[in-house]
Amino acid sequence: MPSEFRGKHVTVAGLGVSGVPAARVLHGLGAHVTVVNDGDDERARVQAADLEKLGVTVRLGAGSAAGLPEGTELIVTAPGWKPDKPLFTAAREAGVPVWGDVELAWRLRGLDGRPAAPWLAVTGTNGKTTTVQMLASILGAAGLRTAAVGNIGVSLLDAVTGDEEYDVLAVELSSYQLHWASSLRAHSAAVLNLAPDHLDWHGSMEAYAADKGRIYEGNRVACVYNVADKATENLVREADVEEGCRAVGFTLGTPAPGQLGVVEGILVDRAFVEDRQKNAQELAEISDVNPPAPHNIANALAAAGLARAFGVSAAAVRDGLRAFTPDAHRIAHVADVDGVAYVDDSKATNTHATEASLAAYESIVWIAGGLAKGATFDELVAGAAKRLRGAVLIGADRALIREALARHAPQVPVVDLDRTDTGAMLQAVQEAQRLARPGDTVLLAPACASMDMFTNYNKRGDAFAEAVRELGA
Repeated sequence: MPSEFRGKHVTVAGLGVSGVPAARVLHGLGAHVTVVNDGDDERARVQAADLEKLGVTVRLGAGSAAGLPEGTELIVTAPGWKPDKPLFTAAREAGVPVWGDVELAWRLRGLDGRPAAPWLAVTGTNGKTTTVQMLASILGAAGLRTAAVGNIGVSLLDAVTGDEEYDVLAVELSSYQLHWASSLRAHSAAVLNLAPDHLDWHGSMEAYAADKGRIYEGNRVACVYNVADKATENLVREADVEEGCRAVGFTLGTPAPGQLGVVEGILVDRAFVEDRQKNAQELAEISDVNPPAPHNIANALAAAGLARAFGVSAAAVRDGLRAFTPDAHRIAHVADVDGVAYVDDSKATNTHATEASLAAYESIVWIAGGLAKGATFDELVAGAAKRLRGAVLIGADRALIREALARHAPQVPVVDLDRTDTGAMLQAVQEAQRLARPGDTVLLAPACASMDMFTNYNKRGDAFAEAVRELGA
């Protein structure tokens, strides 16, 4: 058991899926743990009561993190806490280190002398969860003991300190988590794409990109990047990696030596083969990827690149992709009604994700809107204008999308629903049905967050699916 934590005064910032495991693990290692949490709702009180039974001190409410608890020698923070919080300002002034739960998990690998499972890590603005789940499916098809962990909802701390042993972990990391993970050194890692997101947290696009780029630091075998997104390659160039670590690109086109790509409907590897100049290894067919939308093919190639870097066979890549089923609300086909396909991509909560979603279909009635989070929509609308049969707008910031449509797609009929109640989704689907023609796709790809109308994007997608089912009833 690591002795460095015994008797140490550690403050855990935040409860939730990362803070609670951190508090439990640290207490189990002999630390004196104090948890501070801004929220004081019923869920937080239940979590606090459970921790207090163990002997952990918990402080709830807005003032709990106004300053540094007395005696604090280390802070372990939940990833969502912004760096400008007074707690962290006080820590900097006092010289107290701040770790995230990922940093703590990394330092606790090999607990009790067990072998430390290597990490294959994934980040990016969009596609992280799908790619990590694909990767875990491929690793499982290769017969490896693995799990999809991290920002995906399964605590890394639970994976690292639990009873189950793993050969390798497929790790999803957000920019928040990477910000607080200075010593992380993955076996191999991928940055899928970079687009403006969470800039209110990071302060600038440059800071956001820099935090994403931390995932490449110290990589041992491969830094996987997106050939179509130059910013990801730039992060590889700037990274300080181990000697012999390779840059491996993925592309939807024909791959150059050292890359993975697509040739005549086949996913191929020209990176992890002998004589890359002349040879390529067939991995899978496009039809093996579910769904076979362009951005999802890119996710599959990134997952395959990381798996191949770990020595997984081509057959396992194929079998893992065939076995993979995406989570709900990610470009999910709900139903066909009167020759029109209805697709739920409620997870498309920003313009970058929505751009990929719109690119997957030829003729679209687009349901969009919600909380824009400071986004602008001109580039998105201009790029998709030729594909739009019509648009139905919902949510608090729908006017921003309506104005972009007026500027860049004035020929597209627009229905503006002046309501933000949850029942608006049924009306939106009914209006979309009126605009659609056989062969069209009615696509929920909001390009906005959901919290103005729904608890989360899952609830928004559920409302869409229920409305579609009512059409076909």
